[in-house]
Amino acid sequence: MRHFREDIWQDNEYTYPASYGFVPNIRAYIHDEDEHDEDEHDEDEHDKADSAGSPTGGNGSRDVMIVLPGGGYCLCAPHEGQEVALEFYSMGMNAFVLTYTTDITMSVPLKDQPLRDVSRAVRLIRKKYAKKGKVFICGFSAAAHVCGSLAVHYKDVDDALYNDVSNRPDGAVLSYPVISSGTYGHGSSFEALLGRDATKDELNYYSLEKNVSKDTPPCFLWQTLTDELVPVENSYLFAESLRKNEVPYAHYVFPYGPHGTGLARKPAMAGGNLPDPSYTLEQLVLAIRAFKAGRGVNISDARLKELNEQFPDIPGEADDVYDPCNPHDLDKICSDAGTWPDLCKVWMDRL
Repeated sequence: MRHFREDIWQDNEYTYPASYGFVPNIRAYIHDEDEHDEDEHDEDEHDKADSAGSPTGGNGSRDVMIVLPGGGYCLCAPHEGQEVALEFYSMGMNAFVLTYTTDITMSVPLKDQPLRDVSRAVRLIRKKYAKKGKVFICGFSAAAHVCGSLAVHYKDVDDALYNDVSNRPDGAVLSYPVISSGTYGHGSSFEALLGRDATKDELNYYSLEKNVSKDTPPCFLWQTLTDELVPVENSYLFAESLRKNEVPYAHYVFPYGPHGTGLARKPAMAGGNLPDPSYTLEQLVLAIRAFKAGRGVNISDARLKELNEQFPDIPGEADDVYDPCNPHDLDKICSDAGTWPDLCKVWMDRL
């Protein structure tokens, strides 16, 4: 397996003010035989990955899954990143984890930045690593909202560097998704995304069930009936809108399981020296260090008090601020919800 990190934005392209030095990036999990031929490689500086172990070009014939971890638009949860990527890698796909823009301080509304991040990731990966294969995106909770936003709004996202490459995914996998800004909305996710003073137009734009069209790519949705954070109605609303617009989709609602189950089973194993999965918390760690040092951007006193109570210490590494243990009873979840990756693979193979 080849794995490496690559920033998706060039110097001066990424301007989110509460980034604290973070740049959205992808982590790759690529099959060894898909290492690229140098003769086909674009020698543009941006096309060179950040690691000496990265591939140098290639035909990209395998299908690709881009995984986005959830976290309420406040962080990217590690257990919804690498182990999910490895699951699809074990199915024969090349996989990438996108660590996109979030804001634990909830002080600078994200607006369209996460949408732009996933759009750029699809274009970059399609151009460099999936020239002949299909490109799928898979998001969890708020990250499913990021993926769903691209599925319904991909035409709205221009890209000066990659506008000649399609950002329309071949399919979107939405896992216990945040969808609606209405009655069943997950309020804190929309507050982090749009701020407390979001306009009606903004809320409607990001209420995804209202924006499905016949051009929306096929979607795979799954959720648990007992989800205590994001009401199951979110996935029903989106599925119904897909049905009305004649968009191919699959929709599974499992009877048991709390929010945030990830794979809902023990992760697949893969060879190689893999990075610590907490790399998805890079922006979170940088933000904590910044507000501890008095360099927070536009953080209210009330939110600063909450953050200092939540994070009493200055973290040295990402795993200092995240407990990797899954508290859920996997034996109960695995019997049904844990089948979703296999069901998803069947669905993808039919497209």
